[in-house]
Amino acid sequence: MQQKLSRNTVIIYSSARKNGNTAAHVKSFAEQNELHIVCLDEFKIPHYSYSKKYTDDEFFSLFESLLNYDHWVFASPVYWYSTTTQMKTFIDRITDYMDDEHLKPKLRLLRSKDFSLLSNASSSEAPDAFVAMFKNTFSYLGMRFLTHHHKSSHTLS
Repeated sequence: MQQKLSRNTVIIYSSARKNGNTAAHVKSFAEQNELHIVCLDEFKIPHYSYSKKYTDDEFFSLFESLLNYDHWVFASPVYWYSTTTQMKTFIDRITDYMDDEHLKPKLRLLRSKDFSLLSNASSSEAPDAFVAMFKNTFSYLGMRFLTHHHKSSHTLS
């Protein structure tokens, strides 16, 4: 995914270390492509709740602002074959749009969007389970997968 992008793209990332390997990977990719970056760790996104009673919730405004982009690039380190808790919470909260008939039209907008994945870990490749979680989730929502780029933390600099 090192080619120059000509699309309306946003990088959505999360990491336990704000200036760690994932941030370096994101920054490098964003600079090459002049992209907007959204760090999920800077937003208050409570865990999904069946009661829909959220306080200090920034999920809805964030999600709807992301709908302005045609291509979403998810970036995360690999933690135990999975993503960060904040990224997982963001993904889980999309369920709010599935549960509410008034929000479903906004969710359907994802069907016209593409997504890609940036990852990093100490391994030379991302585990299949990590990649599959993103592919299965966002394909289910109607988004088209474009590409995945993984960097080993041993080669990041």
